[in-house]
Amino acid sequence: MKKYSIILVLLMSFFSCKTVKKETISQKPNILFIMTDDHALAAISAYKGFLAEVAPTPNIDRIANDGMRFNNMFCTNSICGPSRASILTGKYAHVNGFFKNEGGGDFNGAQQTFPKLLQKAGYETAVIGKWHLGTAPTGFDYYKVLFNKEGQGSYFDPVFEMANDSIVEEKGKFSTTVIKDDAINWLKNRKDDTKPFMLMYQFKAPHRPWDPGPGYENYLSDVTLPYPETFNDDYKGRKAAKDSWMRIDGHMNRKDVKIKPPSGLTEEELIAWNKYGNNDGEFWTPNPKMTDQERKNWKYQRYVKDYLRVVKGVDDAIGEMLNHLEVSGLAENTIIVYTSDQGFYLGEHGWFDKRFMYEESMHMPLLIKYPKKIKAGSVNNDLILNVDYAPTLLSLAGVETPNDMQGKSFVPVLENTTTAPFRDAVYYHYYEYPYWHNVQPHYGIRTDRYKLIHYYYDMDEWELFDLEKDPNETNNIYDTKENSALIATLKTRLASLKKENKMDLSDEELKEMTDIRIKRRYRVEPAN
Repeated sequence: MKKYSIILVLLMSFFSCKTVKKETISQKPNILFIMTDDHALAAISAYKGFLAEVAPTPNIDRIANDGMRFNNMFCTNSICGPSRASILTGKYAHVNGFFKNEGGGDFNGAQQTFPKLLQKAGYETAVIGKWHLGTAPTGFDYYKVLFNKEGQGSYFDPVFEMANDSIVEEKGKFSTTVIKDDAINWLKNRKDDTKPFMLMYQFKAPHRPWDPGPGYENYLSDVTLPYPETFNDDYKGRKAAKDSWMRIDGHMNRKDVKIKPPSGLTEEELIAWNKYGNNDGEFWTPNPKMTDQERKNWKYQRYVKDYLRVVKGVDDAIGEMLNHLEVSGLAENTIIVYTSDQGFYLGEHGWFDKRFMYEESMHMPLLIKYPKKIKAGSVNNDLILNVDYAPTLLSLAGVETPNDMQGKSFVPVLENTTTAPFRDAVYYHYYEYPYWHNVQPHYGIRTDRYKLIHYYYDMDEWELFDLEKDPNETNNIYDTKENSALIATLKTRLASLKKENKMDLSDEELKEMTDIRIKRRYRVEPAN
């Protein structure tokens, strides 16, 4: 009898331990990581920029109102693929291996990422939407990502890739809608709802060519959008800015502003006609009678309205997801992150696109809601980087952060348990040249007040900005004699940041990195 009693106790202990383990796993927070592409702070009304009143984003704002808004979240390299690689790995581009969209390095899917570590810790993981890293997603129980030879995907009739080399063509559909429906359906039909989940909900929008979805074509059609303060920037004292091919009036093609092509063109002729305007000196006008300013204004109104129409579609899709979380009872225990891979110029400096270390492109939006730890309506001004996402999300999930991650957890900032500055300065590095916008490779340092930038490829130019006195970055004070001591201090700190982040290459060696051309396949190639 005593023998059977011992067996019974052991069995009860075994099942009790399993139950405790199961409950512990299920009590971990869920993570919904929402990421758009090229979403400027000016186009999110929570940031109260110059477009906030004419183009509000009420659903994205819900995350800010119920959580924390970060005013100084930055990418370390303002270009799609490299920023995404840094987010996943918690490492700078020169360390994770993916430093240019245009053939610079390759993303090794076998390397450590935060989704892999969460998956190993018992999370069910998925990524749905844009991927843009050239190799197949790893560390995910489920994925369905946009596919084509450039890795961008299309707005209409999007094609997706899934596991086992399978390709799904969504004929007659719009990418934002497909991504939204698939993400919500994945949550509804999860294999094991006792596990916590980590879902990367990632849109192509509002990336170029800014194609509005069905029902959004006429949004803002009766509105004249305001212009940013630096719309007619003359680039004085900033050679790299002057030489770039990002000007609305000088480098925007016909397709960007939806000019209807003439009939009778061959496929090759149609491509050339649509792309005309991309390169310096390719001049076109919608009306020969327009003045230079009228033409520039016209192009701005056309493209920014389309951009905001695409954003409106994303905002509505996010609203549906937030509603689903609330109705399904998941909202209370779900960390909701809203961000973009980088910022974007919406007419600031007379530009479109990103890449430069200037505020509009270096800034990333970041809004986080987590009722258990974050006070609703909080605002933070610490210097945060995209390499900080991975260690922060791991920490929130109770997973140990590997020592080789270069970012650091900003959980103390979320919990408001510290008053010390999170970091004193950030390091930035852009490598790609000349594709696509003739932007000189450059690196630099940004503190809470100053920004020092060095352009090094086929020029040796420095820029210094006092962000307190010159927030629009139009007055380069590098050659001002009284700033020599400040410049020396910033250069010393820049050198230490490079050393801290394992960047020990000379400028000549950096030029060789820019010259690298790898033909990426953008195919499904499962990594080990």
